[in-house]
Amino acid sequence: MTHSDTLDLSLELLRQPSVTPVDHNCQTIMADRLSKIGFNIENMRFDDVDNLWARRGTQSPVFCFAGHTDVVPTGNLDAWNSDPFLPEIRDGKLYGRGSADMKTALAAMVVASERFVNKYPDHKGSIAFLITSDEEGPSINGTVKVVETLEARNEKMTWCLVGEPSSTKVLGDVIKNGRRGSLNGVLKVQGQQGHVAYPHLAKNPIHEASQVITELCETVWDHGNEYFPATTFQISNIHAGTGATNVIPGTLEVTFNFRYSTEVTADILKSRVLEILDKHHLNYTIDWTLSGLPFLTPVGELVNAARDAIHETTGVETELSTSGGTSDGRFIAPTGAQVLELGVLNATIHQIDEHVNVAELEPLAEIYEKILIKLLA
Repeated sequence: MTHSDTLDLSLELLRQPSVTPVDHNCQTIMADRLSKIGFNIENMRFDDVDNLWARRGTQSPVFCFAGHTDVVPTGNLDAWNSDPFLPEIRDGKLYGRGSADMKTALAAMVVASERFVNKYPDHKGSIAFLITSDEEGPSINGTVKVVETLEARNEKMTWCLVGEPSSTKVLGDVIKNGRRGSLNGVLKVQGQQGHVAYPHLAKNPIHEASQVITELCETVWDHGNEYFPATTFQISNIHAGTGATNVIPGTLEVTFNFRYSTEVTADILKSRVLEILDKHHLNYTIDWTLSGLPFLTPVGELVNAARDAIHETTGVETELSTSGGTSDGRFIAPTGAQVLELGVLNATIHQIDEHVNVAELEPLAEIYEKILIKLLA
């Protein structure tokens, strides 16, 4: 195997057991490399979360690489074929927790920046890195806090590339130019506990809510649009009863989630749910949590630069997508930055034996470097 700067740095980062919210030295490794090529390093720690804001240049436009050093827990260690924090290469694949999500992308960002600065030391604008160790966790003291800090001092990003694993079958076949919003609800329906043999003396909240649940599941919330699939409603948990077969439960709790498009808002979804609940005269309470607003970066400078860089490097025609879960892009997009996600294949993220193709690491660094050239050279 030929020598690869991106692979070497990937291995170094993968050896750090950085399970949320622990960074375990990853940001120091990255900052040391970036400071050598003229980046100003700011460590922003909020509560138990380490964040890195690094910037080279003082002018706009600002191109920012964003990502996270934290990884999800390994799960059953015995199920892994090798230690998740002692990365191994087998059959051309690099195995380790965080290999796909997303330490190889972090390595490619650093290497791309080093090569770009070497060729264009007097590049226009600024290059920045926004790195957190709280993306896989509650996401309270990570990117959102860094963005608040930057906004307070009016420090703006023009373009932001998030290194989340966006590819599906081959490197660069999909880039995410937006994400759906995520709205959670916990519905509690009040009934009257009693004996199953005397239902007239009780009120079964499961029976009371069954038509409502059916209606919520069958409702068409919207039809999506050019960029977004239709909004979806999914129930994730239902709890009721004492565990006994002869007791009618007193309460029912239903937890659900909307992944929604830009055709609706969280407020529209809430009011439509309440309309359905009230129509059926339920005795209920409902608690809402908004996990993320939808965002969209239309085709423009950033999307075109990424598409062209991918095609020049791999020959692949890129598809734009807004599918999948949420990412930290949801905190950056409201500042007005163009945001997209571009990284390695996502087939094994969060899985046992998570891995990436070694042969795709250098091309990813090359794609990132070409995007920098197109926007800042």
